[in-house]
Amino acid sequence: MRLIEEQMCSAVINKNDWRKDNTEVMYSPSRDVCCVYLHKNLIATIDNNSVEIYDGGWQSNTTKSRLNAIIKMLCNPYTQGVFQKDYEWFIRDNDETVDFQHGYTFERV
Repeated sequence: MRLIEEQMCSAVINKNDWRKDNTEVMYSPSRDVCCVYLHKNLIATIDNNSVEIYDGGWQSNTTKSRLNAIIKMLCNPYTQGVFQKDYEWFIRDNDETVDFQHGYTFERV
């Protein structure tokens, strides 16, 4: 995991606002939710029970890497994640593989 992704995940876990380069975490105490942005595009919304993911309009390797870093830290890294095959994005959630969907929700462990 890249240093920027470790710092991003730490900010999410500690519910802190944080920004570095093209990545930003904003915590909303009133909603108790962290929102993660890449190039000012929302890519994840995280609460105490779930991680909701988006591609922010860009299915880039950086977006996929940021999403997988969040999933690895907060969900099950062995059975959940985002991957690409033949230029198409997919979601792996336990024993199920589905086409990438905006707003797909993973349960936190």
